[in-house]
Amino acid sequence: MRKQLLIAGGGIGGMAAALGAVRAGWEVRLYERASTFTEVGAGVQLGPNVVRCLQNWGLQQSLQAVAAFPARLQVRSALSGQTLATLALGAQSVQRYGAAYATIHRADLHQLLLQAVQPCAQVQINPGVSIEGYTEANGAVLIQSSAGKEIEGDALIGADGVWGHIRSQLLHDGPPRTTGHLAYRALARQASLPKRLRTQEITVWLGPKLHVVQYPVRRGEWQNLVVIVQGPAPTALERWDHPGHAADLAHALAGTCTPLQDLLHAVPTTGQGWRLWPLSDRPPLRHAGQMAQGLVALLGDAAHPMRPYLAQGAGMAIEDATQLQHVLSMHDVEVSLRLRRYALNRWQRNARVQARSERNGRIFHATGLVRWGRDWSLRLLGERLLDVPWLYRGAVF
Repeated sequence: MRKQLLIAGGGIGGMAAALGAVRAGWEVRLYERASTFTEVGAGVQLGPNVVRCLQNWGLQQSLQAVAAFPARLQVRSALSGQTLATLALGAQSVQRYGAAYATIHRADLHQLLLQAVQPCAQVQINPGVSIEGYTEANGAVLIQSSAGKEIEGDALIGADGVWGHIRSQLLHDGPPRTTGHLAYRALARQASLPKRLRTQEITVWLGPKLHVVQYPVRRGEWQNLVVIVQGPAPTALERWDHPGHAADLAHALAGTCTPLQDLLHAVPTTGQGWRLWPLSDRPPLRHAGQMAQGLVALLGDAAHPMRPYLAQGAGMAIEDATQLQHVLSMHDVEVSLRLRRYALNRWQRNARVQARSERNGRIFHATGLVRWGRDWSLRLLGERLLDVPWLYRGAVF
């Protein structure tokens, strides 16, 4: 008889967990608070460590149909416009790490995973229903849904994001912390931009207390733009995803170089406006018990929300799901021990990525002599600083 996995959250992490569990021979019941399965947001970067996970699930062709595969990453000064360093991606990434570096619209990645899960008879998807709480007893977990039902399963995965209910009950560690960083995001149709502003590369612009990232998505037909600045969130905002004000953004980027100014001013002409997210995270994981206890485990942002300065938030959720598949396949091992193994195999890598992401933010936004030293190091060492072999080689499962 198949064991049953209950999943809270239908985002990228939840869908990846469902796919991994089905491939491990489990039945899945997935619950998503929203009434329709959509992903709010814009672009996502997928390093070769993540692309390999998707390939192992047989999703390379689906990825190829919707993603872009930049040939190069370049880092430029937001003040002078000078190129500070470059890293070859494309074929070099395939040669080094066995997979390309991809950039993709978040909704396309979510849809890709959803389409892989939906045909599976072992998966029951429940939109418009959330898991409000759970209890463990007699080797099973019993959830209470927002629809007023109690459902029993063999394990529960909390993949309901940084503000999720499952973590709150499991760890009682309060809300996530505010970072003091604001992310302005926009999508621009490449054909609507002047030719000099179009790109099929990843460009990171570094400035004092800010940085900008641009890269192609949707087969290169669209460009994703993210501007992250330091400062308090407007008092009218709660959590994330709110209309951004072009005037506030223009003020934050006053003094940056002409090419960057031209790019930001061109966004309104494409018909896509700016959206504003105040960023939240949590300190790096300290032990395996923060990812799994008993028959309950956390995955993705519910376990290890991180700042976006290593471009691995979605990637770590997908890696989590791959490891979850591995442990759920250990059919001769008690379920609680399988989840314990999952946490032991994941927490240190996730903690390292969290810490590196936070450190990168300080480097990206450096001022004064630290900024000068950063730029000098990038010019001197270039590719050696931009490549991250320990990350892109992936986790060992």
